[in-house]
Amino acid sequence: MSGRLPRVRASELVGRGWLNTGGKDVTLADLRGKITVLDFWTFCCINCLHVLDEMRELEAEFSDVLVVIGVHSPKFAHEADPDALRAAVERYEVHHPVLDDPQLTTWQAYTARAWPTLVVIDPEGYVVAQMAGEGHRHNLEVLVRELVAEHDAKGTLHRGSGPYVPPEPTPGTLRFPAKAVALPGGNLLVADAGHHSLAELAPDGETLVRRIGSGERGLVDGGPDAARFSEPNGLCLVPDELRAWLDYDVLVADTVNHALRGVRLSDGAVTTVAGTGEQLMVGAADNVSAALGGGTGAGWSGPAQGVRLSSPWDVAWSQEWGAFVVAMAGNHTLWAFDAQEGSVAHVGGTMNEGLLDGPLPDAWFAQPSGLAVGPGGEIWLADSETSALRVVTPEHASAGGGAVRSVVGAGLFEFGHRDGLADQARLQHPLGVAVLPDGSVAVADTYNGAVRRYDPLTDEVTTIASGLAEPSGLVVLHDGPDATLLVVESAAHRLTRLPLAGVAGTAVDGGVHHTQRPVTDLAPRVRLDVVFTPATGQKYDDRFGASTRLQVSATPPALLLEGAGDDVPFERDLVLDPSVGEGVLHVTAHAASCDDDPAIEYPACHLNAQDWGVPVRVADAGEAMLTLPLRG
Repeated sequence: MSGRLPRVRASELVGRGWLNTGGKDVTLADLRGKITVLDFWTFCCINCLHVLDEMRELEAEFSDVLVVIGVHSPKFAHEADPDALRAAVERYEVHHPVLDDPQLTTWQAYTARAWPTLVVIDPEGYVVAQMAGEGHRHNLEVLVRELVAEHDAKGTLHRGSGPYVPPEPTPGTLRFPAKAVALPGGNLLVADAGHHSLAELAPDGETLVRRIGSGERGLVDGGPDAARFSEPNGLCLVPDELRAWLDYDVLVADTVNHALRGVRLSDGAVTTVAGTGEQLMVGAADNVSAALGGGTGAGWSGPAQGVRLSSPWDVAWSQEWGAFVVAMAGNHTLWAFDAQEGSVAHVGGTMNEGLLDGPLPDAWFAQPSGLAVGPGGEIWLADSETSALRVVTPEHASAGGGAVRSVVGAGLFEFGHRDGLADQARLQHPLGVAVLPDGSVAVADTYNGAVRRYDPLTDEVTTIASGLAEPSGLVVLHDGPDATLLVVESAAHRLTRLPLAGVAGTAVDGGVHHTQRPVTDLAPRVRLDVVFTPATGQKYDDRFGASTRLQVSATPPALLLEGAGDDVPFERDLVLDPSVGEGVLHVTAHAASCDDDPAIEYPACHLNAQDWGVPVRVADAGEAMLTLPLRG
């Protein structure tokens, strides 16, 4: 296989402790004879969650020779909490050992620079491959088969079970509920993500009325006992005027199935209404061409059940657009689903991850995860990875027309729990948002365990509840003096009511944090080299223009004197300003490849993409070369 690394001994696995091992530590000596994949991840990261899903089939197929080790390298302060990590491992059904690495010790030993990063170690303890980003399922399978054949022949492959020990399951009516919606009769419908189903509860929020979905992970339509979901999240009631046209009452963002599902309340029947069940990441030629050309991806539209989606996290009805808005967390975009026409369209975001305001087609988002529509038609958005509250002003009768403005948030690497004026306030990975009866906006500030309130009249942020366990969804119940905010406490597996009448927000200043990752010392003049190796059986694809694209910027912008901007080559000379001293280099790389088989008349195109945020410090004795791997 092309792209094998020189034989270098793997570094020991060092961290605070281990999960999914029955309390035992795991050493490289314990893994000798096995093919090992180190998965450097953090549980906030949607790309990391995609990799977990990619690994499931690989782990099952090669269970006697392959060991996956999750190395959890946290981005946010909350993710460094061992209890939060333990809950995440259970929530996402991680069925392999996990090393808790809060100090990024092992991360640094393997020179990881991006979430996720995969490192492959052969049975003799040598590193043979490293790749950043997602979408490596095929390439990993090819490599594992090669290593099995090689080490079987050498006698260095040991078959048998690995060090994984499953934890005890957590019983309960709800298991990591994500979001909820109030039904017309007063009951509550909850996206019970951990049970891969929907739970209809009585108005008390505790009594189970019925369950829709079998509870087994999968994508199956049918009645309430036969249907299957996979970690459903957002829920939205279908407007009354559409119910005469549609055969369902609730639209569901079925996140891990990359689909939208319709649920008919009369009998609990479930139907897939958008998405194919496959993730949008290996697209058609026009999609690859649009991404490399910097366009808005106009090719990502068409019949709803024929277009691939990517981890839809929430849905909301927009009267102005005449469509459901979809927060497509998996590729940092907004989409519109026209239920009457049966079509979907990509309407906002370039697929670059970040915080960039302006017209929707040019804006950057970062895992949009919560939506709520205000009385004026404005769409409030919880943009989780930038810890931001943003607002979209849609243009009438133009799905995709409009602009986005950030109200709270400073970018991918700054977060905190600070109240006050909005431009100084900070959140930590919010997942939910709701418009309150007085016109203010409530935010489920998930990793701060709080509910925050933004008042557009005063432009201030306050805290109205704290001490919650990963609140991820908010529902306003009733209006007037009896108004109540229903909070979905995901990590506590429950719904909590928060009376709104007479609740005064308090000002909290828990400080501002920056993502703690090792800083790379760079010389004032540095050569950036993105190394791309097409996967086995693929080649560069130049049929639609240049096959690569490299974008470079910095925070603060003044750090980068030369080398910023958008160009084709994967090598670039950068000049850094010593007077600025330090900051973050933002690098985005795209590479197109296609299947290299002359017998295939229409070979499939593949778009390989990765974003890096590299903390750097300018030093005369710093490195003069920065190499970033982008594997096909």
